[in-house]
Amino acid sequence: MTTIAIIGAGGGLGAATAKRFGRDGFDVALISRTQEHVDLLARDLADEGIKAQGFTADVEDRQSLSAALERAATELGPIEVLQYSPVPRKEFLRPVLETTADDLAAAAAFSIVGPATAVQQVLGGMRELGRGTILFVNGSSAVSPNERVAGTSTAFAGESAYASMLHTALQPEGIHVRQLIIPGAIGGGDPAFAPDALAEQLWELHTDPGNLRKIVGNN
Repeated sequence: MTTIAIIGAGGGLGAATAKRFGRDGFDVALISRTQEHVDLLARDLADEGIKAQGFTADVEDRQSLSAALERAATELGPIEVLQYSPVPRKEFLRPVLETTADDLAAAAAFSIVGPATAVQQVLGGMRELGRGTILFVNGSSAVSPNERVAGTSTAFAGESAYASMLHTALQPEGIHVRQLIIPGAIGGGDPAFAPDALAEQLWELHTDPGNLRKIVGNN
């Protein structure tokens, strides 16, 4: 059995993705900063017959993130799918003239260094499997800079560029990199942005060897 590791697992998109992949036989590693939170999610998934376990890590703490992913692979099984989807901090959502250099450094640690740390930790296992999928979840500022949210606009663009380069480098090895761009509020009332609908999009990105990037709402 292989595992999907969801970094930034919460009760919305994270839980929906866990259920979607769990229905098709994946074990689920739930990673967030709060152990109690992911333990509750794991119990809910167990009630639906899905094997899941929670692990604690802060994506800005490279050592804790690597350790959580290592434990997940040891205790649940090889990580075939990695999803990076933590919710950005409010400091990353300020207008550009109110965004400090420290804000930008933290946003880069969150959205560029964090994903790179996670990828480097799981890549060896994916290579041993001979397959894998790396899923990045971002907002619209990843492709269209918005001066009202300067931190995410800057860091998401870097994350998107990193994903694109990974896609080119890893595709020949059977490891696929995909980006889901969500230009709206998750669970905000639009059916296209409902957690279950987005989880289905992520499943399709995993199973369909198509484009690198999918923008929700674009055909």
